[in-house]
Amino acid sequence: MLNVKLLIFAIFTFSTFANTYFCDQVLEKNPIQQVGRTKPLAVHAKEVIKHLSGKSKVDGKGSFMVYCLLSAKGFGLPIDFELSTPIEHSKTRELLDGKTSIKFTELMDRQRDLMIARNSEKFESGYKKDLGKMLSKINLYRDISSGNNWLVPQNNGGQISWIPINQFFTKEKITRLSGNSNENPFVKSLLDAKKEYDANGDLTYQLEYKFFKMKLPLVSMVLCLLALASLVLFKKFKISLVFSVSTILVQTVYLVLRVMISGRAPITNMYETVLFSGYGALVISMIIGHFKKEKVFVYMGLGYNFCTLMMINFAHGMLSPSISPLVPVLRDNFWLSTHVTTIIMSYGALALSWILANTIIVKKFFSNLTKKDELYYNDVMYTSLKYGVVMLAAGILLGGVWADYSWGRFWGWDPKETWSLIVLCFYMAILHGKYTNWIKPQHFSHLVAGAFMSVMMAWFGVNYILASGLHSYGFSEGGAYFLGTFFTIQIAILAITVKNFKNNNTPKEA
Repeated sequence: MLNVKLLIFAIFTFSTFANTYFCDQVLEKNPIQQVGRTKPLAVHAKEVIKHLSGKSKVDGKGSFMVYCLLSAKGFGLPIDFELSTPIEHSKTRELLDGKTSIKFTELMDRQRDLMIARNSEKFESGYKKDLGKMLSKINLYRDISSGNNWLVPQNNGGQISWIPINQFFTKEKITRLSGNSNENPFVKSLLDAKKEYDANGDLTYQLEYKFFKMKLPLVSMVLCLLALASLVLFKKFKISLVFSVSTILVQTVYLVLRVMISGRAPITNMYETVLFSGYGALVISMIIGHFKKEKVFVYMGLGYNFCTLMMINFAHGMLSPSISPLVPVLRDNFWLSTHVTTIIMSYGALALSWILANTIIVKKFFSNLTKKDELYYNDVMYTSLKYGVVMLAAGILLGGVWADYSWGRFWGWDPKETWSLIVLCFYMAILHGKYTNWIKPQHFSHLVAGAFMSVMMAWFGVNYILASGLHSYGFSEGGAYFLGTFFTIQIAILAITVKNFKNNNTPKEA
């Protein structure tokens, strides 16, 4: 290994392009295996560099180039590049001399301090979790910079094995390839490995590379915004309809490609559930709007879908687009495709009424709303609630059957189960109150808007705040601030407009 390093170092010594000679952009299409899954190097590089630095680009260099340069350090190459990581927790900043970010070369020197501080924390606090996260980043950085993280396929008599790049380059291989001055020996060797893998391995990673480059979530968000703007600004509904259908088609392609790559339903983590709920809500709103001939349903669907697309495009600290292997309990695709899909679709249907409820609340606060209009909008929200409650009840029952199949009990008061039941009870009470006229028309929109906070607690709160229970496979980090902000804004809207809720006078006649 030492001789290989010396040989590579000698080659680079005579190259005026040391930083780019090894890292040719064509290599980002190469396959790499991580956590039992083969994927394009470009996708893996973006995931790990984003995790380490919080950014997709560092000093003007793309994630692939950063990953490649760090891997090249494993050969002792003179790479003049440093990667830093943000320090998020206040107590971790205090431990690391008040810094808000730190270079990994410095952080590795403080690894012992981090380990002592973590071991001294008796409870699983946010500080202890942050220390654990920093230590895992150190291990990942060390793995990359030693050349062990970049796994290269090697064909052994038709059988593919994966070896670290620092073992892939042998002295004989480099000597043989460097004899041809017209070819870059490193790039040529890696491309040859790709060809051998393509002849014997799974080519799904090639589809994932195209999928990665298409940026369909961003395209969907732009189309959805255009559809929403057209609906509000233009009288002709056909303009918005074209953009709405285009949004659904693009999102359908995105979901289908994700299913083809992962081999499962796109509803196994928070990123996918947020994406699918927005998509499902828009589809439901388009169907209901078509049969009822009411374009307000389309407005509700576009409004909520746009919110979810904003999250999946810009909230990567909270929602990771990575495709990871499933835990055992989720590998039964029948129950995954029925229970989780039904629950997420119910959240989407309930979110439609939430969008319209807040719109009505704000509109009532700033202008008058006739009794006829308010009753009309209440009926629209009521329709959405009925669809949502039916699907939620069905999803809970299906979840109980799956729980009995997987865990041997139908119901166990797990936090996720309990909060799903709370949501169902809230909305059943609202539906009953509306049907019996127990809830007055001018109070209905406030109650519907407030009730959606129970959905957010069941959906996000259990994962980001409670973080306990048998549904731990769906847990994530980084969403507590988002959820706190959501609750704060929603409560503020309800508090500011409370005079409309307390006002028992019926709205003005049309």
